[in-house]
Amino acid sequence: MAESNFVDYVKIYCRSGKGGRGSVHMHRAKYTPNGGPDGGDGGRGGHVILRGNRNYWTLLHLRYDRHAFATHGGNGSKNKSFGKDGEDKIIEVPCGTVAYNAETGEYLCDITEHGQEVVLLKGGRGGLGNWHFRTATRQAPRFAQPGEPMQELTVILELKMLADVGLVGFPNAGKSTLLSSVSAARPKIANYPFTTLEPNLGIVSHREGTSFVMADIPGIIEGASAGKGLGLRFLRHIERNSLLLFMVPGDTDDIRKEYEILLNELKTFNPEMLDKQRVLAITKSDMLDEELIEMLEPTLPEGIPHIFISSVTGMGIQQLKDILWTELNSESNKLGGASVETIVHRAKDVLKLQQELKDMGEDEEFEFEYEDDAEDFDDFEYEYEEEDWDEEVDE
Repeated sequence: MAESNFVDYVKIYCRSGKGGRGSVHMHRAKYTPNGGPDGGDGGRGGHVILRGNRNYWTLLHLRYDRHAFATHGGNGSKNKSFGKDGEDKIIEVPCGTVAYNAETGEYLCDITEHGQEVVLLKGGRGGLGNWHFRTATRQAPRFAQPGEPMQELTVILELKMLADVGLVGFPNAGKSTLLSSVSAARPKIANYPFTTLEPNLGIVSHREGTSFVMADIPGIIEGASAGKGLGLRFLRHIERNSLLLFMVPGDTDDIRKEYEILLNELKTFNPEMLDKQRVLAITKSDMLDEELIEMLEPTLPEGIPHIFISSVTGMGIQQLKDILWTELNSESNKLGGASVETIVHRAKDVLKLQQELKDMGEDEEFEFEYEDDAEDFDDFEYEYEEEDWDEEVDE
């Protein structure tokens, strides 16, 4: 997995900009010896912003850019001149990215649309200059506000791919073969377990120019929800899917039992997955004759549509696409709507989160040095001798 270009989990350190301090300045001109205060306000610190970008498919570009720093706001100056606002730091992420607090596991935000922006950390407000503090009884205020401090946060970005149909099955159930037969996707296919090591997406063409997106994830084994196999890492990718296509090989001893094992793993991982529409496909059915298919029909799970298919011979493929399209567009499950709007993100358990970070190789601590801002430490007190004010004269 270290050599894979598919990165769906990354930890980054974010820091917003601090606000600039207000200016303490007295206006002096040739014919205006007592012009009064004219110190300007400090600029706002830069925000840290997450922005959805459909041109990204993974978080690979953030793996080697772990620090997101916005710039600080500029200080105010004389003549009521405001300081320059800090530059925002925009982090481009693929649609379907979820952000969590790496320290507490708290859910922060979810980016689901192209161009959607969420302010992850706000920049500090700039301080007010002494011009704002003039009154009838205090005509020469010799103080100003400091800028608000910056904010810091270590964030976990987790990608949950957006797709209409998610394929669920044990290793070597024929998921990758099906995806390659109904779309232009070319996942790796081989006759050994866990051939698929990362999710694959494919666009499935239907009748009259319509289409939908299908997602293939690595095979799930019993105990995947507890961390066995590769399923735990990739189960989150089907949380967004509108419909789940369960795939069980036709030569399985007990199709119903295998289906229930898969269903129980999804329930253990996230009980809300049981609310999704489900379809059962019995794969590799080219090895079954009509008599055997009739014998298997009564043993199949009740309450969900099922179909016998063969990705190699094309048996039942068009009928499967018709069933999937019908289910996606049913009143209870409109295409593309339910998966994004109804997903509920739960906060992560801190203990499990630490283990998860370790498993993903994201448990290293960030180390960084702060710049020396000694010149800003006098923000709270501005006391000058009378002679200091007389030197500030505009020519």
